[in-house]
Amino acid sequence: MTLWSGRFSSAMGSGLWDLSESYSFDHVLYPYDIVGSKAHVRGLVRAELVSADEGTTLIAALDEVLTEFRDDRFTRSASDEDIHMAIERRVIELAGDVGAKLHTARSRNDQVATTFRLFTLNAVAHVATATLDLIDVLVGIGERNQDVHLPGYTHLQRAQPILLSHHLNAHAWALLRDVDRLLDAHDRMNVSPLGAGALAGTSLFIDPSYVAQELGFESAFTNSLDAVSDRDFVAETLFDIALLGVHLSRMGEELVLWTTAEFNFATLSDDYATGSSMLPQKKNSDVAELARAKSGRLVGNLTGLLVMLKGLPLSYNRDLQEDKEPLFDSYRQVMMVLAALGGAYDSMTFNGDVAAVAADDPFMVAIDIAEELVSQGVPFRQAHEQVGRLVGEAVTSQRTLCDVVREHPDFERFVGLFEPGVALSRRRSPGSSGPQSAGAQRDLLARTRARLEERLAHDIDALPDEIRSST
Repeated sequence: MTLWSGRFSSAMGSGLWDLSESYSFDHVLYPYDIVGSKAHVRGLVRAELVSADEGTTLIAALDEVLTEFRDDRFTRSASDEDIHMAIERRVIELAGDVGAKLHTARSRNDQVATTFRLFTLNAVAHVATATLDLIDVLVGIGERNQDVHLPGYTHLQRAQPILLSHHLNAHAWALLRDVDRLLDAHDRMNVSPLGAGALAGTSLFIDPSYVAQELGFESAFTNSLDAVSDRDFVAETLFDIALLGVHLSRMGEELVLWTTAEFNFATLSDDYATGSSMLPQKKNSDVAELARAKSGRLVGNLTGLLVMLKGLPLSYNRDLQEDKEPLFDSYRQVMMVLAALGGAYDSMTFNGDVAAVAADDPFMVAIDIAEELVSQGVPFRQAHEQVGRLVGEAVTSQRTLCDVVREHPDFERFVGLFEPGVALSRRRSPGSSGPQSAGAQRDLLARTRARLEERLAHDIDALPDEIRSST
């Protein structure tokens, strides 16, 4: 029997049922729906729409359903179209006629919107926590290898020498922005839709602000139409996860490059590498390749949701059922990538000697010679042209740039710039890749991380106890 059986003379056809049912994927929302329903019951008691004894009976039944789910004892009925109907049906079985009062002053529209917001708030907190953990891995690698340097690249061509910690911190800063975005999204979605009803509220006297407070939301909705139709919070979360996935993909791409024989900057431990079914010598960085590949899936989930949303009139439309699977999938995938990529990087042995040889490539000293000329009053474009001619001569004659500079009376004074590590140490402007600015950058990154972690802890503390460890 459906929740609207009074209006209809026949049961739902099997084809419509197969298309319509969502229990197969939305059953994971059970703790969030039960928490929302318990708060709703307390609101009904406060509004004197159910008695205190009836409220106690309803909450006891909801607690029993929660226990059944957690103990894997809950049995789905053939009529349970979604998780919300399944829980209400079971509450009625447990509480009898009192159970039929659970849905007073509530629609599935505001119920689903509330349940899914609670899930998303918790998911955002989990993703942000895992991202901070990955940042800690990157910072830790840099601290263990403070003197290690490698070439920095533009266009995948060697450009200038940089510290390994500087390179990894660049990824850490991108990830910190991801956390910042996730927490901003958390703030915007922290509004309770419960009490909006189907679309226009209810004639029964209820207090949505009270229920919002009970659920840990910052506020209640201000417009009932917007409350039941808004899925901005899903789109924004999917965007934040997609961009996080892009950043993880870039990290994966570099790990693929670094672990090739051609680069040989790094080696993965055996527990984060795979072999070949045919070639005995192979050691593959599949973990990084999968991290790289998952970004397309995350972008696809975002795109699918936006296309679904773009043509919907106010207020609720059943199309919105398609909001859940993309977020469930993106959340699950990004959490796996964060854990796997963090483990891979942490397992990595960085081959500092190999990287240092590449970082001390004489051609990368060209900019230092040009900047020395600038410091002596030569206009930069003229200095660039003069050094460019030296580089051209070295390439044509197949000699090193150092040898060419040594043989030119006007430039031989710059030979000392080719000593190993000198070009790196000369990067001393604020935020640059040299050792002089490393400490200040490390401190600022740590302060930024601490500030975000404090915001995250506040958000987690606001979640109801029953769902804080869920998702």
